[in-house]
Amino acid sequence: MSWPVFVLIPIALIAFVSGQLFLKHAMESSRVKGFREAKVITFLGCGIFSMTTHFFVTLGLLGHLDLSYVYPFQGLSVIIISLAAAIVLREKLNLRLTLGALLISAGVVLVSMS
Repeated sequence: MSWPVFVLIPIALIAFVSGQLFLKHAMESSRVKGFREAKVITFLGCGIFSMTTHFFVTLGLLGHLDLSYVYPFQGLSVIIISLAAAIVLREKLNLRLTLGALLISAGVVLVSMS
């Protein structure tokens, strides 16, 4: 495996997580300000750009790696998104949500190992 793979996997993961955060923030802002506000459009654009980046980087990775190798990294996104939402969006992170995210991620890893 070459070094670009080790760079592209975190880029795909960061793009996915940031895309989710941007889109969530845009949707929350649109409730108050509407879709014509520049801030909402900016967050929507950043979210769409991030998710598009994730899509194409993941496609590139799948061209070089097995799906069973790439998919477990996508499973990590559940934990990272939960933590990032708590930090960036100030969402409440309770024990039930934390355990659920850990169980989902553990399940993805276990399935990929079989």
